[in-house]
Formats: sequence, C-alpha cells, structure tokens
Amino acid sequence: MDETTSYPPIEPSNFDLIVVGTGLPEAILAAAASAAGKSVLHLDPNPSYGSHYASLPLQEFTTYIESHSSQSSANFPIPQSDMDSGFTRVPLTTRPLYSSVEITSYSPEPLEQSRKFNVDLSGPRVLLCADAMIDLILKSEVNQYMEFKSIDGSFISDGEGNLESVPDSRSAIFKDRKLSFTEKNQLMRFFKLVQGHLEAAAAADGGESSESKSISEQDLESPFVEFLSKMGLSAKLKSIVLYAIAMAEYDQENGDVCKSVLKTKDGIDRLALYHSSVGRFPNAPGAMIYPIYGQGELPQAFCRRAAVKGCIYVLRMPVNSLLMDKASGSYKGVCLASEQELFSHKLILAPSFVVQLPLPHSSPDAHDFGSRNATEKLARSICISKHSLKLDVANCLAFFPPRCKIES
Repeated sequence: MDETTSYPPIEPSNFDLIVVGTGLPEAILAAAASAAGKSVLHLDPNPSYGSHYASLPLQEFTTYIESHSSQSSANFPIPQSDMDSGFTRVPLTTRPLYSSVEITSYSPEPLEQSRKFNVDLSGPRVLLCADAMIDLILKSEVNQYMEFKSIDGSFISDGEGNLESVPDSRSAIFKDRKLSFTEKNQLMRFFKLVQGHLEAAAAADGGESSESKSISEQDLESPFVEFLSKMGLSAKLKSIVLYAIAMAEYDQENGDVCKSVLKTKDGIDRLALYHSSVGRFPNAPGAMIYPIYGQGELPQAFCRRAAVKGCIYVLRMPVNSLLMDKASGSYKGVCLASEQELFSHKLILAPSFVVQLPLPHSSPDAHDFGSRNATEKLARSICISKHSLKLDVANCLAFFPPRCKIES
C-alpha cells in the first residue's frame, strides 16, 4: 500500500496559497505569506524538509543524488479532462538535477563516523554577517529556531598548493608574516582609498560635503582587476582581493573564458559588505558565519516560522497534477497522490518540478512551463577529509583562485 493513502484528508480544502517543495526559496515565501495572514498549505514529496537544500547523513546523501541523476528526461502524459468537475488535470513531473554523479573513496577504510555528521546538498555555504539574508533572518525572528557558528579562519591558495591566511582587516595585515613590507603598504593604501570613496558616497547621499577622495566614474565602470592593477597591487594581492574578499566567480584576468567581468563599482560594494560584516556580532569576530547543524537548518527554520503563523505542512505527499479550468485555462488547484483535490488562488512550485500546460484554442501543442534549456553546467565537488585542512583551526574557509595548484 502506498504510504500516502494512509493520510487523512487535508482540511480545509481551500487556501490562499499552495507551495510544493520545501527548499529555501519556497520556505521563505511560505513564511512571508503566513506572516501576512494568508492561508498556506506547504507540501513536499520527500520525508524531510529542505528538498535540494537539505542536510543529510552520508548514506541518505548518496542515495539522494544518485536517484536525482538517474532520472530520464520528463515524458509528459496527456492531460486528462474530468467531465464531472469541469477541470483538466495536467500532470506534474520532475526534472533531473545532476547530469552525472561520481562517488570515489581514496581510503580503504569505511567512514566509521559517518553517522555523526551530515552533508549539505547545496553547500556547505557561509553567510556574511551583514548580508541581506542575515537581516531577513533577524527581521523574521527565524534566528530563534537555529544556531550559527563563526568561521575561525579564511585561507587562500598561494598558487603552489599551500594555504595562507587572508589579510582581510587592518590588524590581519599587520600580523601576516607572509606579506612583505611593500605588500602591506599596498594593501593598506588600497583599503584606505576604498574607505574614503565609501565615506564620500555616504556624505553625498546625505547632502553633505566631504573632503574624502572618491574614485572616478571612469574607474568605477572599468573591470575591477584593471583597477587593482592601476592601484599597483601585486599579483598575490589582486588574487586575495578578487577571490577571497570580493569572491569573484570567474577568472577575471582571462577575458577569453571570463563570463562575468566584475566591475570596480561592484567589487567595491562587495568589499564594503565584507568589511561591514567583520565584528557585527560579539560572538562572531570574523566576517562569516554558518548554520551549525548544516545548510538544511535554513529552510527548516523558515518552515517552523511559517507553521507558527498557521501554515499547514504535509511531508511524503506528492502532487500528481494541477487542476486547470476548462473554460479559461487558468490554475485552480492541485490533485494529490491520495487523489484529494485542493484549491488555492496562487501556486508556487520548486524549480525541480515541471508542468506542461496545453496552449489555448485546443492546440495540440503544449508549453513546457518551468523547463529551461541548460546552456552551461556547473561542476561541484564535496570532499570529506579525516582532519581539518589547517590542523590548528577547527573550521575554516579555503579559496582556490583560478589556475592555482591543488595538491592531494
């Protein structure tokens, strides 16, 4: 017997909003709608919260990614019309998340401690203390349902396979023994220039005059890597600023492969966010924090907040199809795996769900709503080591700039 058949009917059957999938975006939207006084039903076919943002034990993690990589392309059944209800049932399917998955072990011994930790499906990820997500967490009081821990240290590869500390503050620059006296002066002058520009911009926004020197509009529109070179920063310092502080995503010095050139104005905004994050919280002296029990705590916390505000949650409940009005073709509700029909004014689907909506005027064609042609792919690797990358640091963040060497 399918376990969904054991569920009693969901009451009521009408809602302002139905959300399918408990990933972080869906959890935030459900919490916001519930806080606004809307009636919300939140469904998930999985047995746990988080969807693709979950934190899972190692065995469940491998099972999950393998099951979501072996799915074939979605084959859409033909929409079925219910002559009695006046609705057309449009099947809801899922798309594969991973094109391929490889699991390799470099140790002959099994991970005996694997039950003592979880692995993040979408991470692990850290948050800057002054980031908008932290502001949202505090404003919505979601912080009551989770705990954070500060990153103990940030390190960047020196290009030869060694990890060196990131000098991200004035005190860190002075303490860094790997920086030459010239490099320390270069970095201090650069940070001072950025600070002066930010003060001038703040004064201008407040209608005040400022003697602080600001950066020209021409430089602000130029690539950040070119501005760093103009400021006389060495190759090492440019790598630190670009990839460990501004966190640029592509090789900024290779125009042939760089798909997103970071402008100086955007780079300075990222530096400002980073430095405003340092020391924001008394128990987090660094710039970054992370959920102590994994990335999956974020969607769960928002789900808890939504439940407090009246949102109804049902796990292990797949949605088989959408109910579309025969006359207007507009959305009306959903049909569950239990065959119960539920209705709502609005619907939110996680990106992994795909629905093929028939076009109007009885056209035999259809529109694949939610499906996107992938023009590029992202390679991700999750590595489990027996000890910390830095033996004297409990947890750390390591940056590997483009073209750097990584030694096993």
